[in-house]
Amino acid sequence: MLTHDEFTIIVRILGAVVIGAVIGFERTFHGRPAGFRTHSLVCLSSALLMVMAVFQERWLPFPPETVAPEPTRVAQGIMTGIGFLGAGMIFKESFTVRGLTTAASVWVTAAIGILIGVGFWFAAITGTVVTLAILAVLRWLETKLPVELYTHHTLSFARDKVMSEDNLRTMLASYGFAIVGLSSRLVDSGQHFEYRMILMNRDPTNSARLSQHLLTLPEVNEFKLSPSND
Repeated sequence: MLTHDEFTIIVRILGAVVIGAVIGFERTFHGRPAGFRTHSLVCLSSALLMVMAVFQERWLPFPPETVAPEPTRVAQGIMTGIGFLGAGMIFKESFTVRGLTTAASVWVTAAIGILIGVGFWFAAITGTVVTLAILAVLRWLETKLPVELYTHHTLSFARDKVMSEDNLRTMLASYGFAIVGLSSRLVDSGQHFEYRMILMNRDPTNSARLSQHLLTLPEVNEFKLSPSND
């Protein structure tokens, strides 16, 4: 038969796995690299370490008062370690930084694991609900709010058929884009001229419209439109 403490430990460990998986599901559903397993393990590891601190009398070979690992210090060490894990999920892609939301979700999952480990179920469950609301509901809200969208645009011409900068700006403005950064260079041993720019607009459909227009221009050698998002 399990003792009351052993039953409590099992419940907290299983609860951490389930809650971590619930948060990880949202990340997995949206194709993020840290999903079910990562969030479950983060929550589980946090809970295990806090269970160790809370139930220290079950494993210390001498009275806990002699040298007791304080739960607050254990929690501090957990969050410091999770910071390194979260940093590994953030990466720079061209001018875009991705993975910030996933790193934040891993960090909050660790905090929820700590709450489960000490048995503060109300705060843990409340934190889980709020976390899921932020990841899911606010994602929907973001699509409804007017925001500035940034797109990285590369446009290449044959050297003798280069569109002037004035004409380029006029064309982009007609599709709702404003240039916030522009550079140019010769590529392919001087055979082609390339514009590289960062565009700003407020309508997510503008990129598709611009792309269709560029396909009709015979002087365009190649182009690339890369929207920035998290």
